[in-house]
Amino acid sequence: IMFMTLRDRVERFTDFSNLSKDWEYVFAGYEKDTAKLLEMGGDADAILADAITPVPKELIEAMPNLKIIHSEGVGYEGINLAAADEKHIYVCNNRGANKTAVAEQAVMLMLMVLRHAVTGHNRVLEGRQIEAKASWSMEGISELGSMHVGIIGMGDIGIETAKLLNAFGCRVSYNKRYPLSPSQEKEYNVTYMSADDILKNCDIVSLHIPSNKETFEYMNEERFAMMKKGSILINTARGEVVKNEALLEALKSGQIAAAGLDVLALEPVKEDNIVVKAMKNDGELAEKI
Repeated sequence: IMFMTLRDRVERFTDFSNLSKDWEYVFAGYEKDTAKLLEMGGDADAILADAITPVPKELIEAMPNLKIIHSEGVGYEGINLAAADEKHIYVCNNRGANKTAVAEQAVMLMLMVLRHAVTGHNRVLEGRQIEAKASWSMEGISELGSMHVGIIGMGDIGIETAKLLNAFGCRVSYNKRYPLSPSQEKEYNVTYMSADDILKNCDIVSLHIPSNKETFEYMNEERFAMMKKGSILINTARGEVVKNEALLEALKSGQIAAAGLDVLALEPVKEDNIVVKAMKNDGELAEKI
């Protein structure tokens, strides 16, 4: 088995005593060079890869014994599905494995944006606590419970997010390809809306959609223009579902008030990322992200 992820993380969550003593484990970390990967584990029967680690066509085609590629997380967009299909290799993911953690992250980002958490922290470090307090007292601070939250993508994580938001007293709407049953909607205290209506009417829009060809840059100029003026975007899905240029323009123009981002395209995020550079060069913009 070749692990294309951090060895420390695998060892922390895996009890190897329960596994076959006949198995051999190769730890490749985040190595991306195909030649080096083949040298380390070219005869492996299985690959377990980090959710954003690429498993390219060249690697798949060059591994004669490969039978299964398993994503460590929910995402699997880094795996070349066509190459795996051609060789009749199974591709799996860990659906729902991190649903609670990601749902908590989404709610945390909502609270941080509404409470100006990062900016407030910086103001304290700058000795400007009273100035910040006076400013936000005059502007008013919205409570999460007063928000109409729209969840786009109502899978395991979306459902878990809705459960948490119910505790705050939020009105929660959702959109997914196949709506929940009436009994499920009642259980999770959610109502179905079209994606366009969520964008037009909700105070907070939380993205929980997969990354694929259909959702690439889903949040583009057109959809940002649909959003309720002064609303908030939360993205804990994948960076690629938001077009960075469109996001920055929506923030600069005031079309949306802020964005809480757990992910950014491209990952891993580098210093030259367009959003990172914009935040470094524009303090006012940085306070909105």
